Amino acid sequence: MAITANHLRHAAARAKEAAALAQDDLNAADGKIGDGDTGVMLRRLFEVVATVIPDQETDIGNVFQACAKACASGTGSSLGTLVTVAMMTLAMATKGRSEIGWDELAPLLASVRDQMMARGGARLGDKTIVDMIDAVAVALDACRTRDEASDAAKNAVRETLAAFRDRPNKLGRARMFGERTIGLDDPGMLAFSHLLNAVAA
Repeated sequence: MAITANHLRHAAARAKEAAALAQDDLNAADGKIGDGDTGVMLRRLFEVVATVIPDQETDIGNVFQACAKACASGTGSSLGTLVTVAMMTLAMATKGRSEIGWDELAPLLASVRDQMMARGGARLGDKTIVDMIDAVAVALDACRTRDEASDAAKNAVRETLAAFRDRPNKLGRARMFGERTIGLDDPGMLAFSHLLNAVAA
């Protein structure tokens, strides 16, 4: 079964619930190396996203376009800007499509990764959400079914969080804390993991 606009509607609803549940944990993680508002931002962002997808819309590109507009108006944070970039990238790649295959997820995420890097200046290894998206894109490359994609993606986020936890952050405000970020999860990576685990459940 391919991914349709209806799948995206359900995914947005699950993401909204996950963001609300993770708000305090994400704020606490961000408070150690940032402004302490990642959880609030993510909750507000997906509260809006979950309400903007038209019930009868079947064009996947239009769904992502609606989400991009909501993200652009819903937050002024750097992470929120990257989410907007992701939605816009996906909107352009899927315009006019009523479904996409599970085997298309890897290249779609790779394009999101590349656009985020171009917009935000991150490089692989900087310990940012870009590293998480790259890991999931690589993990999905051989997946052809929903179950395969779900298992691979969840494994990738768990392993990537663990792999980067003992590395320093090298970008954004967190980089100013230097070696003190070793042993801590990057808030953006942690946020992505919460959302993906909810959507892939």
